[in-house]
Amino acid sequence: MSNVSAMPTLSLADQRAGEVLRLRREIGRMQRRRSDNPVLPLDPALATLLPGHGLQTGVVYSVSPSPSLLFALMSATSRRGSWCAAVGMPTLGLEAAAASGIDLSRLILVPDPGERWLSAVSALSEVVPLIAMNPGTRVRDADAARLSARLRDRGCTLLTTSSWPQSEGLISLHDPQWEGIGEGWGLLSDRTVTVTAQTRQTPRPQSLRLRLPGSLGAVEAAPLPFESRPEPQLPAAWRAAG
Repeated sequence: MSNVSAMPTLSLADQRAGEVLRLRREIGRMQRRRSDNPVLPLDPALATLLPGHGLQTGVVYSVSPSPSLLFALMSATSRRGSWCAAVGMPTLGLEAAAASGIDLSRLILVPDPGERWLSAVSALSEVVPLIAMNPGTRVRDADAARLSARLRDRGCTLLTTSSWPQSEGLISLHDPQWEGIGEGWGLLSDRTVTVTAQTRQTPRPQSLRLRLPGSLGAVEAAPLPFESRPEPQLPAAWRAAG
């Protein structure tokens, strides 16, 4: 009997490395001029949450791991015609992204880069002004510093669902309340939440009560006022810095 050689099987690490190389080739075909605008736009319902009514360029924000919040923060930039990217989010719902206003034709997905998330985000920052990322592991200080320098150089903004050393700000989602349920009957229609932002420029937390998602999927201002909530505590590093 003749010997039949087996086809080589790529390991998961090899597959991830190949995905990053493919991504770099695609990025090489795209060009983006560094924007002179100091902020990326926000949806009008979110505009008063941050200084300058937008996301500062070239910095990192730590964000609650809520897909609807990430979509809401990315939607205005996407509607303006800019590219966005999501890294390390294999279960991201594209239908919900489209309903929130994300242009799927200008959304780059890198679902599972594994330990190569740093290479993927670094490459994407060359051409994409706004990236959402879940690294899946604790971020080392050295990696954070290296990537932050790249983001500043390219004017790219990163929204990360992990704790990030020296982040520009914290954007959190809390106090969710679903609507549409009666006394044991009915369908969930929309959700009202509180979104709170605390940045280096505005250490005092700013909060908004929003429908996220609203009746049509996008973010909407909640029509009713909400009770005051306890203020989130400043990170220890910020308190020490005064």
